Amino acid sequence: MKDEAAVGFPVTTVLESPGHRHLGRDERTRLRHTLAGMRAFVILAHAEPKSFNGAMFRTAVETLQAVGHEVRTSDLHAMRFDPVSDRRNFTTVKDPQFFKQQIEELHATEVGGFAPEVEAELQKVEWCDLMIWQFPLWWFGPPGMLKGWVDRVFAMGRTYGGEQFYEQGVFKGKRALLSVTTGGPEPAYAQGGWNGDIHAILRPIQRGMLRFTGFEVLAPNLCFGPARATPEQRAQWLAAYAARLQHLAGEHPIEVGEY
Repeated sequence: MKDEAAVGFPVTTVLESPGHRHLGRDERTRLRHTLAGMRAFVILAHAEPKSFNGAMFRTAVETLQAVGHEVRTSDLHAMRFDPVSDRRNFTTVKDPQFFKQQIEELHATEVGGFAPEVEAELQKVEWCDLMIWQFPLWWFGPPGMLKGWVDRVFAMGRTYGGEQFYEQGVFKGKRALLSVTTGGPEPAYAQGGWNGDIHAILRPIQRGMLRFTGFEVLAPNLCFGPARATPEQRAQWLAAYAARLQHLAGEHPIEVGEY
């Protein structure tokens, strides 16, 4: 149930990719002017830089920069980000006798007491207009590295709480996109398929993490079974993703649905 692909796919310079070659100078200029100013935060949760996930990550960063966006990144494995959530999240202590994470998060929010690695990630989320998560689907969810990032960074008081949930969430007005690879083929993730509807599988992430904190959710970018795909198919996926990202500012959010 894990995408272990390490396909070693080179990323072509974005402006020379098939998704960009048809654009004339005026169209490229219009795109830059239309999309310039968006701040994008792209997260990668894959241990192998040469994997298809790594190629998708680099394509996103290069494409967004090419059309004029400012981009910040978190390559969680390269950073050696610690996904374990405990008192190490904080430089402050509210209750030394009993650890309740939400109580410590509220206190840290009040006094500026988050550990530097958590504070740095919080600032990226607060800074961005668009957040992209690039990850392989592992056991019908995000890899532990990414889930642990959420556990540590989505802190009560700072990212949710009080009356700030869902449509009134802290990150209201921001958008999020999941870019996901699977180990199995597309038919396995259709309604009634072997593994079930991919959109239902992603709902705990899209609703329980992103919508919960106020993000508007864009349609997921899905690549089914890249480890078994041909180099030509992987190239097409990368080009299609680059083409989509050029016009992402014009996309409307989806309704992720309820449980």
